[in-house]
Amino acid sequence: MTQSMQRATQESTQQPTCLRALARLVALTALVLHAAAQAATPAATPIRIGMIDGLSGPFANAGEAVVRNIGYAIDQVNARGGVKLPDGRHPLQLSTFDNKLGVEDSLVQLRQLTDQRIPFVIEGNSSAVAAALIDAVNKHNQREPANRVLFLNYSAVDPTLTNEKCSFWHFRFDASADMRMQALTEAIKADRTTHRVYLIGQDYSFGRQVAKAAREQITAKRPDIAIVGDELHPIGKIKDFAPYIAKMKSAGADAVITGNWGNDLTLLVKAAKDAGFNAKFYTFYANSLGAPAAIGEAGVGSVRAVAEWHPNAGTGAADSPSDVFYQKYRQRYPQPKDDYLYLRQHVMIEMLVAAIEKAGSTEAKAVATALEGAHYQSAFHDATMRAADHQLIQPLYLMLMQRAASGGIRFDNEGSGYGFRTERFIPAEQTVLPTTCRMQRPPR
Repeated sequence: MTQSMQRATQESTQQPTCLRALARLVALTALVLHAAAQAATPAATPIRIGMIDGLSGPFANAGEAVVRNIGYAIDQVNARGGVKLPDGRHPLQLSTFDNKLGVEDSLVQLRQLTDQRIPFVIEGNSSAVAAALIDAVNKHNQREPANRVLFLNYSAVDPTLTNEKCSFWHFRFDASADMRMQALTEAIKADRTTHRVYLIGQDYSFGRQVAKAAREQITAKRPDIAIVGDELHPIGKIKDFAPYIAKMKSAGADAVITGNWGNDLTLLVKAAKDAGFNAKFYTFYANSLGAPAAIGEAGVGSVRAVAEWHPNAGTGAADSPSDVFYQKYRQRYPQPKDDYLYLRQHVMIEMLVAAIEKAGSTEAKAVATALEGAHYQSAFHDATMRAADHQLIQPLYLMLMQRAASGGIRFDNEGSGYGFRTERFIPAEQTVLPTTCRMQRPPR
C-alpha cells in the first residue's frame, strides 16, 4: 500500500461517525438512482412468432400440443439470453391465432398477423391450410415488401407444398408424405415375408396421395409384391371397420399401409385385432397424440409408425442426449396428457434463431436466404434445409409398438403402458427424393 493510500485510509477512519454515515447514504442513493435508470430503459423488443392453427373444436388438443412444444423451445432460447442481433439480444415471443382448422379462418388470422407486423408465421396441422397460406403469403409479400413474412411449416406433409407449390417464403421442417412412405417401403422391401399389401386411407387429398405414393414405390422396389386392395373411406364417419378387415382377410393381405389418423386409425387396428387379422400395419401416425393409448394391446408387435424421432430413440444410458432431451421435457410437462414431444418443432425454432442471427435481421428475405442450405446438428439429430425446395432433410425412424412391461422400451406414451422401439433407422441421405420445385426467388 502506498503512503498516500495509507494517509487516506487513516483520514477516513478518523472521520466522525455522522460523515461516514452520510457517505454511505450518498453511495446508496447512487445505486438506487442507477437501478431506477435501468428499470426505466425499455426492454428489448421481442421477436414475435405467430402460430395459426386449430386451438378450439375437436382437434384443439393437437393445437395445444404444438403450443407446448413451441413454447418450450422458445423458453430454451430465452433462457440463454434470446436472439443476438446487432443492437443486442431480443427474446422470442409466441402469439397464437385460432383458425379452427379452416382455410377461410386461416386467411383472416393471417391478415391480423400481418397487421401486427409479426415477421414469422408457423402452421402445420393441415396441408389444405398450408397450401392456402403459401398463396396468401406470396401475394402479401409482393403487395407489401416492407412488411414481408416468412412461413415455417412444422407438420403439413402434402408433397406438392415443396414441389408444384414451392415458395421462397415457405420452409417445411417435417418429412413429406412421400418421404415417410419412402421409409415405410424401404422396410417392406427388406421384409421377404411380405407378399400381399392392402392400401386403405381417408378419402381426401392426403389419403389419395398416400395411396398413390405407396403404389408407385412398392411397384418400383418390390414388383413381386401384389397390391390386393386399394380403397378410400369417408373421413371420420366409419364407426365399424369390420367389413374392411373382412375384405383384407379375404384378399390374403399380409401387410396394410394407411395414412389414417385419429379414430379412423384406432378403430381400424382394433377391428383387425377383434377379427384375428394378424397383418403388419404400416402407418404414418400410430405414435401421434392419443393414438398409442387408444390402440392399446391391438397394436403390440404389429403396428408400425414413422417419424424423425421418438422417445426411445436414445441409448438408454444415463447421459444419453436423446433421453435427457425427453426427460427434461417431461419434467416441464409431467401430466400424461401432455406427453407428446415434437423434435422437429424444436429444430425449427433453433434453425430460425440461427438464421436470424446469421442475417443480423428479422427481415423475411434475409432470414430466408440464411435458412437456405442451413445445417442443424445436435448430439442426436442432424438435418439440412435443402435450398432447392426448402424441404428439411433429416433421418427417420421406423418404430414398432410394444408393451412397456415387456422390457423392450424405457418410455411409454402418455402413461398408456404402450410405446415404440426402433425397428429401423433411415439415415437422412436415404430419405431424399427428387423435387419438381422451380423456385422463384425475389430480386436481389
